Amino acid sequence: MRSLNAKFLTFVLALLIASVVSSYLVTIHTINRQVRDSIIKRAESLSRSIASAAGYHLILKDLLALDNMVYKVKTVNPDITSIAVISPDEEIIVNSEAEKAGSRLESETSSSWPEVMTDNLVISGLDQGSNKTLVIESPVVFFDKNLGRVRLEVDWSVLYQAQFEARRQIVPFFVLILFLGLALSFIFSRQMTRPVRELARGVEDMKRQGKSQQLHVYSSDELGRLTQSFNEMTSLLTNQQKKLAASAQELEEAYVSTVKILAAAIEARDRYTLGHSTRVAELAMALAREAELKKEDIDLIEIACLFHDVGKIRIPDSILHKRGRLEAEEIKEMQKHPEYGAEILSKAPCLYKYIPAVRHHHEWYNGNGYPDGLSREDIPLAAAIISLADAFDAMISDRPYRKALSVEEARLAILKNSGRQFHPELARLMIKIIEKREIDDEVKENQSERLV
Repeated sequence: MRSLNAKFLTFVLALLIASVVSSYLVTIHTINRQVRDSIIKRAESLSRSIASAAGYHLILKDLLALDNMVYKVKTVNPDITSIAVISPDEEIIVNSEAEKAGSRLESETSSSWPEVMTDNLVISGLDQGSNKTLVIESPVVFFDKNLGRVRLEVDWSVLYQAQFEARRQIVPFFVLILFLGLALSFIFSRQMTRPVRELARGVEDMKRQGKSQQLHVYSSDELGRLTQSFNEMTSLLTNQQKKLAASAQELEEAYVSTVKILAAAIEARDRYTLGHSTRVAELAMALAREAELKKEDIDLIEIACLFHDVGKIRIPDSILHKRGRLEAEEIKEMQKHPEYGAEILSKAPCLYKYIPAVRHHHEWYNGNGYPDGLSREDIPLAAAIISLADAFDAMISDRPYRKALSVEEARLAILKNSGRQFHPELARLMIKIIEKREIDDEVKENQSERLV
C-alpha cells in the first residue's frame, strides 16, 4: 500500500509535469510564431524597399545600378536565396543569380505555392512545414505605371534554425523549473504529511501497547490542533488505564487473600495437611526454576499451588478425615475436588488464569488421571509441575491411612511412575532437586556435628 506522502507527491508531480509541459508547448508555439512573423515582416520590408528603388532605375534604364543593388541586398541577407526584378511580360530583368537574367520566369515556379494578397504584396509558401522557400512579390510602380515586380525568395531553414536555437535555450530553463518544482513538492509533501504520519504512529502505538508517547506538534493549523487533541486524549486514556489496572490489582489481591485464607482454613481442618499448600508451592517453584520458566509463569504456579486444594472445602469431613482407605463412592467424591476448586476460582474473572493448573493437577501423563483424562502435552505445564510437587509432599507426609515414606522411597516412586503418572522430563528434574536437597542436608548435618 502506498503511503500518503507517495500519493500526495505523485499527484503534485503529475500536476507539475502537466503544467511545465503545457507551458513549454505554449512558449515554443509563441516563439515560433514570433520568429516566423519577424522573418516575413523583414522580407516584406526588403521587398518593398527594392521595389521602390527598382522603379527609379527601370525608368532611367540603369540596369547596372539595379543589379548592383540586388547583389548587395543578397550579400547582406544570406537567408535570401534569390532576388529578381521581373517585367510585366514575365521576363527576368535582374536576378541575384546573374545567369538567369534575360530568361523568362518558369510558369510552374510562379504558381507552385498558394498565394496570399496583403497590401499589394503576394506572399507564397507560408506553410514552412510543406515548403522550403517563402516567396514575396512586391509590384514595381512608378507614377502609377506598372513596371513589373520584385520577387524575393527566403529559405525557411533560417526559421528552423531560429526555432531550434530558441528551444535549445528554453529547454534547460523548463527542466530547471521541473526539478525545482519536484524538490519543493517533495519538501512540501513531507511537511504536509509529517503530522499525519505522527498521528498514524501514535494510533499504532495505542493499538499495540495500549499507550502512546506525546506526539510532536509540528504546526498550529488544523492538523496541529488535531495532534494536540490526540495527546490530551492519550494522556486521559493512560491515566484511566493506570487507575483501572491499580483497581484490578487490588481486586485480584483481595480475591487471592480471600482464597489463601480459605485454603488455610481447609488445611487447619486436618493436622495431616497443615502447611501442605505452602510446601507444595516451594517445591513447585523450585521445579519451575529448574525447568527455566519465566518469572511470570513461576509467580502463577506459586499462587495456583496455594489454590490447588481449595475445592476440598466442599468435601464432607466424613470423607476428608476418614481413617483407612476410602470406598469407591468416597474416592469418586474426593476426585471431584479439582473441579470444585476450578468452580470456586471461576467466580472471579481475575482468577481465571489459575483455573487450568488447579483443575488438572491430578491428570496423569498416560491419560489415567482425573477429572478430564488429559495426557502428555495436553496437560498444562503448570498443572504437571504442581502434580509432581503435590505427590512428593504427600508421599513424605503422614496420612490417616499410612505413615510417611522416606525421601529415598519417594524418589524411587517418582522414578517408577515417570512417563506413567508424571511428565518424564519434569520427573528427571524433580529427582535432581531431591538429590541436591539431600546433599545440602548432609552438608548442614556435618557442619552441625563439627560445631558440637
